[in-house]
Amino acid sequence: MHLEVLSPERSVYSGNVYGVQLPGIEGSFEILENHAPIIASLGKGNMKILKDKNTTEHFQISGGFVEVLNNRAVVLIEGAAPIA
Repeated sequence: MHLEVLSPERSVYSGNVYGVQLPGIEGSFEILENHAPIIASLGKGNMKILKDKNTTEHFQISGGFVEVLNNRAVVLIEGAAPIA
């Protein structure tokens, strides 16, 4: 699955991933390859990018939206800070 994470200031992440975990406004959820089309609102919380089954990147985000269509996820966020 291809993932694009964009903020107003910059591209936070772009690349092929195994999946992504996101903080929805009503709880966390995960998007994996071949996910059904969806548009969802995001709240403040942790975003976990699953590069593969063993490698991850973590970001603190401050809300936004995600759209999934045709094995491509676009995450539009207000801001992001890497978590070590």
